[in-house]
Amino acid sequence: QVTLVESGGGSVQPGGSLTLSCAASGFRFISNSLGWYRQAPEKQRELVAHITAQEYAEYPESVKGRFTISRDNDKDILYLEMHSVKPEDTAVYYCHLEGSPHWGQGTQVTVSP
Repeated sequence: QVTLVESGGGSVQPGGSLTLSCAASGFRFISNSLGWYRQAPEKQRELVAHITAQEYAEYPESVKGRFTISRDNDKDILYLEMHSVKPEDTAVYYCHLEGSPHWGQGTQVTVSP
């Protein structure tokens, strides 16, 4: 049974930093691509960061240079480091096993003064 459990969300001021974690189980973590997505109120879910099994990472322009995705293949944990956050980064952030129907429950990130 695949499970993905996000943590680390919260409130942060503009310009601040936050690190999200996603604890994974139920599949061969080291062999799979993973992603972070986010969904703001009344908006579609969008990709934030993607990392392959070979640890090649991709980002959309909206977060490039500010967010970093990484993975710990020993602990089966996916991370998202968020720096220089902006109010428009406010959303529920989800961990996703790419190419599967499996998503985490999400963690709220709120960026406000």
